[in-house]
Amino acid sequence: MRLTSYTDYTLRTLMYLGVNRDRLVTIQDIADLHAISKNHLMKVVYQLGLSGIVETVRGRNGGLRLKREPADINIGAVVRETETDFFMAECFDRASNTCPLTPNCKLKSALGQATQAYLAVLDKVTLETLLAQEPTPSHTVRFHHNA
Repeated sequence: MRLTSYTDYTLRTLMYLGVNRDRLVTIQDIADLHAISKNHLMKVVYQLGLSGIVETVRGRNGGLRLKREPADINIGAVVRETETDFFMAECFDRASNTCPLTPNCKLKSALGQATQAYLAVLDKVTLETLLAQEPTPSHTVRFHHNA
């Protein structure tokens, strides 16, 4: 399974906003950091604003910021909202399915279960989880070889 660029940009935007909660962030800031199109990000930010996750502030010193707490932003929900479909194979789309194996195929069921497992993992993740700082070890770990 591969996320669309739109979803990838959405997640990157949320993570950047989560790290920079002390200030307003511009779309240009995010575009420059990730070397991605400002036009694409404008669509992402517009949708995040409509969904109530991001607040946009207009004006000369405007920008954007998270409107909700990172703990309240579920990554599984964000991915479901931004992905157009989860059709893992042609047989998932009834309108365009031409596979003659569909009636007796167990692959569709396995792929469906895999997709549900994938989303179940993301449902356990919040933006806060993604932003959590891992402690860095204060000492070097040494491996001893017993001969």
